[in-house]
This record gives sequence, structure tokens and C-alpha cells, in this order.
Amino acid sequence: MPSNFTAELFGDPELQQAPRTEQIGPQSFVLRGFALPWVERLLPALRGVLRAAPFRQMVTPGGFTMSVGLSSCGQLGWTTDRSGYRYTAIDPQSGQPWPAMPEVLHELAQAAATQAGFAGFDPDACLINHYVPGARMSLHQDKDERDYHAPIVSVSLGLPAVFQLGGDRRSDRPLRVPLLHGDVVVWGGVDRLRYHGVLPLKEGTHPLLGPQRINLTFRRAG
Repeated sequence: MPSNFTAELFGDPELQQAPRTEQIGPQSFVLRGFALPWVERLLPALRGVLRAAPFRQMVTPGGFTMSVGLSSCGQLGWTTDRSGYRYTAIDPQSGQPWPAMPEVLHELAQAAATQAGFAGFDPDACLINHYVPGARMSLHQDKDERDYHAPIVSVSLGLPAVFQLGGDRRSDRPLRVPLLHGDVVVWGGVDRLRYHGVLPLKEGTHPLLGPQRINLTFRRAG
């Protein structure tokens, strides 16, 4: 992550959006620009997490190396290898507990969930995804959590991306939703197990984060 986070960058037009809420499903919402007021506090906290648990390319049970770099913070972290997908309290790379979830991240996730109608959200896991141009996330369901009552809260930072929100079956045609820096997607309730993914990231340089996208996905996993 670039170190030149200067105050003047926060005035760049590309970093500003008028906050508004877009409904993209019965219980799925895009909160445009919602995370922007949190960014100045969020990025230093995120740097601390990534020093303790750097991004790594994980391998799926089928032997495929993911194009997206991953890390986690919170009581539990999501991981994958040839033995399967799962949450663990220990970072398998360091042998240490995952870094604690910074309070600013927890506050942002709770505020976004409340804004989308899911008051009382208390995430215990934050999956941190690192996209470079060409990286993508194929359509999948978030179903490794023990309880599906809590929503998913997904925060976009950096380069624009196209989020895909599918249906209850992988074959359902997905809705394509452009996401910008500071946008937050929240889905839960009847939409909780909908397939979703991210199309390959396009080339570009974000004025604050450079040639990358960082996605924070908050979940109640335990």
C-alpha cells in the first residue's frame, strides 16, 4: 500500500461521491460513498493489520491458486488450501492468532449494516482481499459461516470494480454493479446466500491507493 497518504488527496474529485443508497435486491444494497468519511482513520489501521498478516495467494481445494491476495483480521480468519475452505483462529502462515480487528473497521461495518436495515451486526471476521489488474473473484456463495442470520458487509477501496450479484443458483444470470472507492455493499436476509463475484480488475491507478483495489468483507463467522 502506498505510503504517500497526503491530506490534499482527500479533496480529489475521484475520491468524492454524493452518499446515496441503491437497492439491488430484496435485501441487498449499495451504500454509495458510505466509507469515505472513514478512510483517513481506516487506512493506517489497515496497514498495521497487513504488517502482522501480509497478503498471500491461497490455493483452493481443487489446486487453483487464487488471483486475489488474501489476509484477515478479527477473532477468525478465512483460509483455503487443498484440504478445504474454513475459518481458523490462527493464521496458518505465521502460526499466530490473526490480528485483532481495529475498532474503526468494526465501527464502519456496524454503521453500514445498520444503514442497510441490519441493526445489531457484530462481525468477528474481516476478510481482506487485494486485487491487482486482471485479478478476479469467481461467482461463489459465502456459506462457511455457522449462522446465516447476519449480513455480509463489503467495503471497496481503490480502483473501480464490477461486482456481480447472482441468484440462488450458479447458473442464474448476475446483475453487474459498478463499485467505486468508498462504496459499501450489504446483503443479507433472503439474499444472504446469493452467488456473487468480481469481474477482472481493469488497469488503472487510483489517486490514493495506486494500481490496486482492496476489499474488506465483514462477516459473523463463529
